Parts: sequence; C-alpha cells; structure tokens
Amino acid sequence: MRNSIWDPTAKTAAESAAESWRARPAAQQPEWPDADELRSVTAGLEKSPPLVFAAECDLLRRRMAAVARGEAVLLQGGDCAETFAGTTTDGIHGKLKTLLQMAAVLTHAAALPVVKIGRMAGQYAKPRSQNQEHRDGVTLPSYRGDAVNGLEFTAASRRPDPQRLRKMYEASTTTLNLVRALTTGGFADLSQVHAWNRGFVADSHVGEQYEELADEIDRSLAFMKACGVDTRELGTAEFFVGHEGLLLDYEAALTRTEAESGRTYATSAHLLWIGERTRDLDGAHVEYFSRIDNPIAVKLGPTTSPDTVLGLLDRLDPDRDPGRLTFVVRAGAERIRDLLPTLVEKVNAEGAQVCWVSDPMHGNTITAASGHKTRRFDAILDEVRGFVEVHDALGSHPGGIHVELTGDDVTECVGGGNAVLAEELHHRYETACDPRLNHTQSLDLAFRLARMYRERGPVNARPRSLR
Repeated sequence: MRNSIWDPTAKTAAESAAESWRARPAAQQPEWPDADELRSVTAGLEKSPPLVFAAECDLLRRRMAAVARGEAVLLQGGDCAETFAGTTTDGIHGKLKTLLQMAAVLTHAAALPVVKIGRMAGQYAKPRSQNQEHRDGVTLPSYRGDAVNGLEFTAASRRPDPQRLRKMYEASTTTLNLVRALTTGGFADLSQVHAWNRGFVADSHVGEQYEELADEIDRSLAFMKACGVDTRELGTAEFFVGHEGLLLDYEAALTRTEAESGRTYATSAHLLWIGERTRDLDGAHVEYFSRIDNPIAVKLGPTTSPDTVLGLLDRLDPDRDPGRLTFVVRAGAERIRDLLPTLVEKVNAEGAQVCWVSDPMHGNTITAASGHKTRRFDAILDEVRGFVEVHDALGSHPGGIHVELTGDDVTECVGGGNAVLAEELHHRYETACDPRLNHTQSLDLAFRLARMYRERGPVNARPRSLR
C-alpha cells in the first residue's frame, strides 16, 4: 500500500476542518491552564508525520461499505482507556492476539470477511460525567485519561498538562509500529491463531461446547492444504485502529490534506467516533467530523431519538455514501429491543446504508457491593443477542460489535466462561476507567456471537418489519 504524500500547500480544506469547529460549543474539553503551552505543543504536532495514511483510511472506508451492505462483519475492541504505562509489547501483543482469535471464529461462522479495528493507538482520553472528583474533603479535576492528566489523586497529577498530547502521539506511534510488524510478520498466521483457539477450547471450563466449531475450522484448513491452496496470504492480517475523537486540539493538529485527491483526513487513526456525550448536532465535534473524509462512527445511547439520528445522518453523511458512517448502539440489554427497531427503520427509509454495530458494554455498567464498577457477562451477551434479533426481524444486517477488552486475565467483568465472581473483582482490577472483558470472556463472547451468525437465515428470507 502506498503512503500518501501530504501537500504542504493544500491548506484550505485542512485549515477549514482544523478551525471551523472552534466557533461551536466544544463539550468535554480539558481546562488547559496554560494556553501558550497548548499552542506550542499543537504547533509541534502540526509538523509531525501522520500516524495513518489516506490510502489506509480509504481502504477501511471500502471495507466498512461492505459491512453496510451485509457483505462483512466488524470487530472492534481494546481498552476502555489506554495508558502510557500500558503501552508495552506484552499489552499490545495480548489485545491483538485476542482480536485475531475472535475474528477467526467469526469469519468461519458468518462465512463473511471480518473487518478488524483495534481500539488502540489513540484511546488515551475519556469523557467524564463530572468535571471534578471529591475524596475525603479534597476536590480535584477528574481524571480524563493519560492524554490529559494522571490517575493519581494529587493536585500535581490531576493538573491538565498539554505535554501529554505529545506523549499520546509518541505512544500511538509505538503501538502502530508494533501492530504493523505483528500483522505482517507471521504473528497473524491463521494456522497459529486457530491453534490458540484450540488451546482455549481445551482449557476453558466452557470450551467443550465450542469443540464442534473448532473441528470445522480444522477440517477447512486441512481441505485447503489438501487442495494445494497457497496459504501464505493467510500469514498476514488487515488491521486498522480507531479511537474516540474527543480532544479536538489534538485531532485538529493532525489534520492533513492529501495531495493527489485534495481530500482531508484526521491522521491520528483510520476511524474516529463521536461519543454519546459529544454528538450535539450544533456542537464542535459534529462540525469537525463533518469535514474529514475518514470513515466515522457515532455512539447512540438509550435516550437517542429518531430525529437526532436523522440529523446526524444529514450532517455527517449527506451523500448517503456506504462506509462513511457507522452507528454504534449502546442502549443496554433492557432497552435494545425497544430502541433499535425505530432507528433502523427511520434510517432505511432515508435510503442510507450505514453500518449498525453493537456496543454491549456501556449500557450495562453497574456498581458491585465492593464499590467496583463492573458489567455482567450475561447482560453483555443479552444486548448482543437483542441487537441480532432486531436486525433479523427487520431483514437488515447486524454489522458487528464494539467491545472493551484486554488480552490479560483481569477480574473486571463478572460471569462468563471461567466465571469471575463479584467477590473476586479486587484480585486484578486494573482498568484506568471502565471494566473490560478479559481474554477468556472475550473469546467466549466471540464463540457465542458466532453461533448467532451461524443460526441466521438468508437476508432475503427475513421479514422486513417487526410490526
């Protein structure tokens, strides 16, 4: 894949994208204490090389168009909030391995390509419900992710520091370099990935129920080898990265215009999304996203109205271009079957082909008796099941899932295959923000979702309305 050459003279479109949002209200931005220091850091980032290239973003847009048409499935996952300390070879290796394992299972079961996007190389900032945190009579700014301030509850740590934006760029570079090396250097070889899944089936308490599917993959690989199929292409994997485009000063500084096409891209990631708290139609985030040519996504929570969704469609995908826009639904297990049908029907009536994706994590967060934020695996699974059921009933395509996960054996979500109990949450509760599925729970979810795709009939055989 060629690396696009960015045109230093083609400034008009990039400057418009990088600056027009400043006239709009910008939610969830840090209160930087030193404006001059912020300008100095962002000026340096404006001169830095892009983290991703236009051709890569365009390729992902084509892949997302296939998802929108029902010809592919999306798998996106990674940390709730990346940390600088967690940007290690082992940490990146574990998340990538988990996603590759999940993708192998889904590809076989759905008989469709799986578009793989890591929630990586940029997920260093988080929106917060409150600007301040109170502990034992002390009030300090809330932790907004390592891109802004530190997790330690001290005045020095919680002070927003613009230099962290440069560290975010450097950590993202490190992550991308390793991901690119691993996905092209043999780590992603399908035979090896399947061997890992075989290990899961053999070692997990629930693995035996997935043995039949694992046997099918065995036979498929053996058949290809027997037929003399050249499997060398299976030794690499197409892999993209994405994060919430929350910190607009950072995203603006990495906005570039591509010389050959004149198109403008956010070069911090292949795909960016707008969060539930920042999708105001008149806000700065929607304005910025409307001016970049990356594939983009928007999170939709349980209070989302059809009018809001249609407004987002008109602002962000006015040309109704498949692959441009993804709606990531985070309704909660109790609301998904009520909320989703109307939204899908309204969008379909507009003639738009968007990607519909389930985020089964954020709508199912609870607080355990110990005070830990957690999520029940059964609730996560039920939201995914409800998501698939609604699309089955409407004859539309359940495009995939977006989950918070890690390759480590953490104890943050309860339940799942090798069940984590509520009283065990403190054993390895390591997240910097929200609870993540561990390696075993992630694979358990992938095998269960694989069954759902396997059980679906042909699209043209399904009813077109729930009513």
